[in-house]
Amino acid sequence: MKADENTKKQTDQEEKEKTRNERFLILHNDDHHSFDYVIEALMNVCEHAPEQATQCTLITHYKGKCDVKKGSFTYLSPMKKALVERELRATID
Repeated sequence: MKADENTKKQTDQEEKEKTRNERFLILHNDDHHSFDYVIEALMNVCEHAPEQATQCTLITHYKGKCDVKKGSFTYLSPMKKALVERELRATID
């Protein structure tokens, strides 16, 4: 039973570490680009399905920002760069 407890503790620690390292790619509203432009960018850069890209675009428009992707900084950084290159406002938090 002690081995099971150690395994559970190790798994819990790994989950905490994973959660601590996860970041969000945030898309910010800019009032300059069309819905279609932003949807297309999210589909190409973040590999969103059309429905997901549309929902993220609407949330960004009405709420001012939306977390469009979750992952490590290393994973999100190229996506942020690609969105910024498309003149969209994006940050990693």
